[in-house]
Amino acid sequence: MKIKLVKSLIGAKKDQIATAHALGLKKIGDTTVQPDNPQTKGKAAKIIHLIEVSEA
Repeated sequence: MKIKLVKSLIGAKKDQIATAHALGLKKIGDTTVQPDNPQTKGKAAKIIHLIEVSEA
């Protein structure tokens, strides 16, 4: 799955920022390709309001 950070992490909770960093997203526009598994889907669900998800 392809994940892109579209909103700023400023003002987000610390655990949401940590989740974004764990996915490799640090600033707006960063894109990462992650495996499509339950762990990645759970991380994406936690910060769904900050990202766009598409199939790689």
